[in-house]
Formats: sequence, structure tokens, C-alpha cells
Amino acid sequence: MIVYFSSIDFFDGFTSEFDRMFTTSRFTSSSTGFKRFGDDDFDFPSPDPFKKQTVQDPAIETNIQVSLEELAVGCTKKLKISRQVLTLNGGTSREEKILAIEIKPGWKAGTKVTFERHGDQKPGVIPADLIFVISDKPHQYFKRDANNNLLYTTKVSLRDALIGCILHIPTIDGKVLSVQLNEVIQPGAQKVIPGEGLPLPKCPGKRGDMIVTFDVEMPTNLSMEQRQHLANFVS
Repeated sequence: MIVYFSSIDFFDGFTSEFDRMFTTSRFTSSSTGFKRFGDDDFDFPSPDPFKKQTVQDPAIETNIQVSLEELAVGCTKKLKISRQVLTLNGGTSREEKILAIEIKPGWKAGTKVTFERHGDQKPGVIPADLIFVISDKPHQYFKRDANNNLLYTTKVSLRDALIGCILHIPTIDGKVLSVQLNEVIQPGAQKVIPGEGLPLPKCPGKRGDMIVTFDVEMPTNLSMEQRQHLANFVS
């Protein structure tokens, strides 16, 4: 069985280009409904032409990387699969199908979307379930924690850490925040910017925070004049 991962833009869903291809001998058929189980897992059941069969191929789990920008607003991931199906005369043929996964804003890493019995059809065997597991795509600036807060680290010079400055902080939705620092910044100190994290799936309309960590850059060497100025400053 072949699964193609398609390139998409926010909300656009699908283009005809496919970025990645996974091959396996086990994926399955079409979906006709939707049901939810647990807090983060979703099932897409299908008709049961294999009702009398009791042995099922093991489920296939595949990771889908989703960018933090996509998780901030939600998106659609579409995948093209090619699988083996049984024909009425007892033979086999190939069938192609598009699977759509609606990524909800703020879905957490580890969320599972299941397409039941979407594996290859084989005589006497129930096709495998196809399970897609959401994972975070690495980001240039941000990571997120278990509470959907976005973590950002910024460098601050020793001078700015001591006397204050204005920092320009990027956000996940493309804005740039100007943050005034008036207090002395200790190495590793953090500042919380409320509401600039990812959406909270269980609290509609609310978002996590951005947690900014300050990496104070210490000078590697000082001239005698700089040492004297520093001594006079802290004395």
C-alpha cells in the first residue's frame, strides 16, 4: 500500500503535488462517518464487508508533522492512498483514495486520527486500521509545552540586561511585539506574555501564553578601561 503526503496551504487542503511517500503492505478503504472517542482521538468508521471475519491485520501508525502556524488556526491535511481491494470474481485490483484529516486549532502532539479498515484487502483477513498521529514540526523560533504555551528564547546583551531595553518579540501569527524591559535581567529569567500561545482545544476562545527566556550574553574579554568603567558602575 502507498500513502502520499500532500502539500497544502492553510485552509486550502490539497494540491496535486506530494512531498513524501510511505510504502507499506497494509493500509485500507473508504470512510463514511465520524465518531469521537476519548479527548483527543477520532475515528472514521466504514461499512463492514468483513463482518464474519475475526482476524485483523495490526493497525498501522504513521506520524504527521504539523507546523505551529497550522496548529494556531487549524488546517486540512489530505493524503492519497493506493491499496489492494478484492474484486467480485475473487481477484484483486488497485484502488486510489483521498483521505482528509481536519486538524483542529491547538490539537496536541499525540492526537490520533483513525481510519478504520483502510488497509489492503486480503481473503479471510480484516484490513488494518490506519492511524495518523499528530506531531509538531520543528520551528525556527518556538517550541510548545504540554499546556500549549509557546516557548521562545531571546539573547540579551549584558548592557541591556543591566540598564534595560526594548525587545522585539515575534509571534506565531506574524506580529512583532515591542516589550519594554526596565528591571535588571538575570540570566535565565523569564517573562510571560499572556494569550500569545496556541489555542486551547478544551477552552474555546482561549489561548496559552508565550514564555520568553532571556539568554544574557556575557562578554568573553574586557579591556582595562572597560573593567574600570564596570568597577565604577557597580561600586
